[in-house]
Amino acid sequence: LMLYAIIGSDHPASLEARLRVRPAHLARVRALVEAGRLVVAGPFPAVDANDPGAAGFTGSLIVAEFDSAEEARAWIKEDPYVTEGVFAAVDVRPFRQVLP
Repeated sequence: LMLYAIIGSDHPASLEARLRVRPAHLARVRALVEAGRLVVAGPFPAVDANDPGAAGFTGSLIVAEFDSAEEARAWIKEDPYVTEGVFAAVDVRPFRQVLP
């Protein structure tokens, strides 16, 4: 297994769709947690605040273990943030954790 950073960039004005499909997205991420494969996951607020309100988010980061980059790409391709049009683009990169 190797770590992969999955970086999703939101479409402009995608906050409504993000909020609508968030429970389904979180269920998929929780499955990674339960499998012991998740390092970190969360959104990028569009403003300098934990709760950006109507400003929304610019994207999300997931760092998790997968067997290959292809598996990581296949996993995110099925995520509601992709299938429901929240993400405009997704980048999957191998990641090597040094610290902590």
